[in-house]
Amino acid sequence: MAVGKLTFTKAEREKLAEVLWLLNWISVLTGAILISLGVFLKVEIQKWQEVMSDQGILYVPNTLITTGLAACCINFLGGKICLDCADTNKFLRWKLVMMPYVICTFFFTSCVLAGALMCYSIRSQLEESIFLGLRNTMRFYKDTDTPGRCYLKKTLDLLQIQFECCGNTGYRDWFHVQWISNRYLDMTSSIVVDRLRSNVEGRYLMDGVPFSCCSTLSPRPCIQQQISNSSAHFNYNQQSQQLNLWRRGCRQALMDHYTGIMQSIGLTVLLIWLFELLVLTGVRYLQTAMENVIRLGDPDSESDGWILENSLAETARSNFNIIKNLGKCYQIDDDPNINVPTASAEQEVPSRGVHIPVTS
Repeated sequence: MAVGKLTFTKAEREKLAEVLWLLNWISVLTGAILISLGVFLKVEIQKWQEVMSDQGILYVPNTLITTGLAACCINFLGGKICLDCADTNKFLRWKLVMMPYVICTFFFTSCVLAGALMCYSIRSQLEESIFLGLRNTMRFYKDTDTPGRCYLKKTLDLLQIQFECCGNTGYRDWFHVQWISNRYLDMTSSIVVDRLRSNVEGRYLMDGVPFSCCSTLSPRPCIQQQISNSSAHFNYNQQSQQLNLWRRGCRQALMDHYTGIMQSIGLTVLLIWLFELLVLTGVRYLQTAMENVIRLGDPDSESDGWILENSLAETARSNFNIIKNLGKCYQIDDDPNINVPTASAEQEVPSRGVHIPVTS
């Protein structure tokens, strides 16, 4: 039994073809939107790629860009095909192309859905990438004279100022890394030497943060050094001075930033997928209805159209059998009744010739 079977008159087939022509041109615009969303997402990720450890997350914007390009090409051709399908004679020119066109549209529509799901499923991978990247960036913050790392200090300072954040998970993360280069430490000072010796790894650790962690909302000058020592500053209480430093970690700030972008893009792509699914359904109805008209031989008669000619189970079974039969074509026939001559057997065959005795 056919799935989604509908009956179309000649006027309804022509109207369906005209509507699909318009929808295909709209789909070209949606393809351009997919490209724009992919480019926008790629640019946003590359803005802060220096504080990310894994660039594999770029597969999401690349998928959107590729799918958008495919949408523009397929739907541009589909508009021409659907417009010609209003006429039975013109349909004959596209009859052999219709099924590949429907299959390509189906796979393209599936890619749109995959792109939408990627926008929601990438969160855990993105969070891990940001966490590891920020940890490494904080570790190399002091290496302003090391090639390949000299820009990390500027990048991290800009990140903390722009997103109003501090550290990886919070400002205390700076207490566990040496973020001041040894070039700017007075090695003649006993305090500096004692602090270096007190650390197993020889790092200069202190309860201080870079200037970019200072909050612009603080009513007093920012306190960056000896943050944990309330007696070191006049009229200072660490617990009550909540506005002195940015309390939110940069990992959470970046995750909030990218999560909002991903959710907006994911919702937009999902709506595009629903629209493309509508176009695919209409194209399938038009294809089957026009093929049935040709079988009937009367262009003015009514014809049936459907999504699947048989039920889902029968269609799956039929496709499985086709794949199974294709696999058998590549199997070697091992029939024992068939004798295939081998090279050794050919050598054992005696030659038939005339024996000429040799006389002395």
